[in-house]
Amino acid sequence: MHIIAHRGFRGHYPEMSEIAFRSALEMPIHGVECDVRLSADGQVVCNHDATMLRTAGDPMRVSRATVSQLKRLNIGTQDEVQRVLTLDELLDIMEDYPDKHLYIETKHPVVTGPILEEQVALRLRYRGLLEDPRIHIISFSHAAIRRMAALAPHLDRIYLRREWELRYNPRDFGFSTPTAKGLSVMRGRLTPSLITSGKKGAYMWTVNKEEDMLWAKEQGVSMMATDFPDIALKLFG
Repeated sequence: MHIIAHRGFRGHYPEMSEIAFRSALEMPIHGVECDVRLSADGQVVCNHDATMLRTAGDPMRVSRATVSQLKRLNIGTQDEVQRVLTLDELLDIMEDYPDKHLYIETKHPVVTGPILEEQVALRLRYRGLLEDPRIHIISFSHAAIRRMAALAPHLDRIYLRREWELRYNPRDFGFSTPTAKGLSVMRGRLTPSLITSGKKGAYMWTVNKEEDMLWAKEQGVSMMATDFPDIALKLFG
């Protein structure tokens, strides 16, 4: 089972900060996960929420701010200032860890629509990563998965099931062609058969409790995203 640090080493450091990613990448784990959005000046930035309120205490919207404006905010602590990363900056960090994998989640819905996937593909193409097996694209959007299938057909594409699909899509009908699918811990416990339904197995998030980590491994989860990769390493070696 691959251990993936969710938003970097989020359990101990500010999420998606340089220190969070580097601390995770120093561990003997599979890789790290990040969320991306587009800034007002068209750059791909690493941020989960639509605004910077939760991580920086500022209501600034990512889509309405330039990277320069976003970088004025501190997503770290008073003692250790951290700045928002662009995808390019994260890819620079990844170059120092050539054996590690990167899972890029494109956030939707966003006002920029398909431009987000186009810009992600452009940044990957610039670095020669469009066919790199270390790069994985994940999304809750079937449209995003379809776009990435067209833009980068050789990349791994993981569709993340939403919780409401348990009720409205009980047969797990697909509207895109992902190479694998993901599900939450809660959905996995409710429908364990989904975990081994795909050829590549399942991506599961966010597995933070020891009992859930052990259960996930027993059920055959292939990729486990956790805020606490240190705990997972202690459990599995």
